[in-house]
Amino acid sequence: MSAQKLITDHLDLWTGAVTHKSSRGRGSNGKIELTGIKKLRELILELAVRGKLVDQNPSDEPASVLLERIAEEKARLVKEGKIKKPRKLAPLSGIEKPYQLPSGWRWAQLEELGHDWGQQQPKQLFSYIDVSAIDNVKGKIGKPEIIEPENSPSRARKKVKPGTLIYSTIRPYLQNIAVVDEEIEPEPIASTAFAIISPLRGIPARFLLHYLRSPVFVRYVESVQTGIAYPAINDKQFFSGICPVPPLTEQHRIVEKVDELMALCDRLEQQVGDQLEAHEVLVDTLLDALTRSVDAAEVAENWARIAEHFDTLFTTEASIDKLKQTILQLAVMGRLVEQDPNDEPASVLLERIAEEKARLIKEGKIKKPKPLPEIADNEEPFPIPNEWRWVRFGEITFNRDSERIPLSVNERSRRKGEYDYYGASGIIDKIDDFLFEKPLLLIGEDGANLINRSTPIAFIARGKYWVNNHAHVIDGISEDFLKYLSLYINAISLEPYVTGTAQPKMNQAKMNSIVVGLPPIQEQQRLIEKYDEFMALCDQLKTRLSEAGETRTHLAEAVVEQAV
Repeated sequence: MSAQKLITDHLDLWTGAVTHKSSRGRGSNGKIELTGIKKLRELILELAVRGKLVDQNPSDEPASVLLERIAEEKARLVKEGKIKKPRKLAPLSGIEKPYQLPSGWRWAQLEELGHDWGQQQPKQLFSYIDVSAIDNVKGKIGKPEIIEPENSPSRARKKVKPGTLIYSTIRPYLQNIAVVDEEIEPEPIASTAFAIISPLRGIPARFLLHYLRSPVFVRYVESVQTGIAYPAINDKQFFSGICPVPPLTEQHRIVEKVDELMALCDRLEQQVGDQLEAHEVLVDTLLDALTRSVDAAEVAENWARIAEHFDTLFTTEASIDKLKQTILQLAVMGRLVEQDPNDEPASVLLERIAEEKARLIKEGKIKKPKPLPEIADNEEPFPIPNEWRWVRFGEITFNRDSERIPLSVNERSRRKGEYDYYGASGIIDKIDDFLFEKPLLLIGEDGANLINRSTPIAFIARGKYWVNNHAHVIDGISEDFLKYLSLYINAISLEPYVTGTAQPKMNQAKMNSIVVGLPPIQEQQRLIEKYDEFMALCDQLKTRLSEAGETRTHLAEAVVEQAV
């Protein structure tokens, strides 16, 4: 099967296989990797270096003759003092070959195919090619920094010229590989983080570029690299790597075909990207219409419009996360369920809370709170139903922060046990004792999560557990009431109540001043039930989405394996 046909016959697979990266949190955008097109690019390179991308021509001069001429040229350049004597490497005959080559091809070590230009200390103004100057998508040099010799970095030593290929030996998985394909002024000098190879006897540098990006060479690098956080290989390992050498005319045909097919992949990526962007705009528009609904009846009407195209709208992790956040927003705005005139009004609930708070203060179980200011009209973030009331968070909750006890890492290491130890964003350890043994609402007190909301900021802790001083501990008249408050806190922006930017913090006074829309207790129960129902649906959607994505990815991998 031709490479072009391989692409066109499986177009839906290449464009449909995507990986949804985790993106929890309020307002987060799920990242999508176009896994199918990534696999297609790898396949193109794999076919190219195995001799399966273009036809072989028996009249082409064999690679063995090319390698003889390269060896002669290299010997002449060494004799004339233009390049250094080649490195001593293990003989090619003792190296295991990864696959069978077509007739007319030969294996060679990279050291045999080219040379580097040595090193020099910059003595005049120069262009510094560092890893950051590489466009690792196009395989080209971007804009190198122009530096005076007295400001030269210690790594700026390797000489490069037009036609040179540079390969980052530090974190090679980033594919910082490029061809210096034009004159750079002033004279360029590259970082010692690069291995430098200037191909001999007309070998196109882009052929080597495509090989160094291929899965074959990537596997070799992975087998010899050292280090975990910053894996690397050295120059000797790089130049010891073996490379398939086709006849020179076939190398040019391969480069032309690879460039043509990579341009096709670029167009596919653009097309899929445009489709995903249009999809995102459509989802945003329809969900925005939901949040602008004036009541539950209008929500139902707008929801019917969405439900009609549900399977085509919520096809990405990002769109499902946005649906979750919209449902949460509708819940705390009083638009998720219908209001019932028979519900006991929120004013009665407020009286019960006040009585319970007075009792707890009298018994010494909580401290008497400071008076809170009246709520101004401009503090109300959105309209609420008539049966609801605007209140301050501190009016309706019982604060138990004074019972928290922080433990250092060393203390916890000595007290390992079965009880959950909570911090600002959830459970962070297990210890041998507990402070609380009833469901309570925990709200993060500090940390970047107050702003970026990568995880829920408010959550219910259950069982027997310990809480440190990075999470506020909140009690209430019932567990359902606390669950409603957790929904509300997770739905709103906390930025007006947070101090500090480098170290965001929401202290007790700020938290108590949060303006809360309070529904009747019966409506709280109905909206929690409806919210949980919707969340279960969203979780099912995500599971199906993940399973479908895995299936498409496995199919893409199967096609790749079959083609190779």
